[in-house]
Amino acid sequence: MRHIIGIRLQNEAGALARVAAMFSSRGFNIESLSVAPTAEAGVSRLTLVTTGADAVIQQIVSQLNKLVDVVAIDDMTGGEHVERELLLARVLPGEGGAEPLRRYVQDCGGRVLESEAGGTVVELVGSEAAVSGFLAGLAARTTLIDVARSGALGVARRAGGKPGSVP
Repeated sequence: MRHIIGIRLQNEAGALARVAAMFSSRGFNIESLSVAPTAEAGVSRLTLVTTGADAVIQQIVSQLNKLVDVVAIDDMTGGEHVERELLLARVLPGEGGAEPLRRYVQDCGGRVLESEAGGTVVELVGSEAAVSGFLAGLAARTTLIDVARSGALGVARRAGGKPGSVP
């Protein structure tokens, strides 16, 4: 099963390596990983996506809770959450030129960020399925030059929770 796990951890040298080592020591691949500072000084938010049986992931979460750098963990998979991914792609428009590409991007909810002789840069934010479908459509209409995907980011939906809190 696919799991999206949000981890708040101290922004210290080696903290990310210790989290990654916890997964690799148990033979689990991290499918995507995103880390950024939070509003809380010295604390970063790490969002990772992995797959595994619920019981095994729960064991890993328990082990992660024992790491001194970890402030809090939230496996969002079991609860309601909002999930998004960012795609940036540089493409060469197809035979129809830039206008059909622009229409396709806008119809899908994306944006054309820039268009130059070296290619057109497009952006889409959406679910993993929406981003994958959009990318397949781009590949059918254009020549893909470069593709960058953020991987999943997620935030749990909690009524009455304080902003930024992770149990």
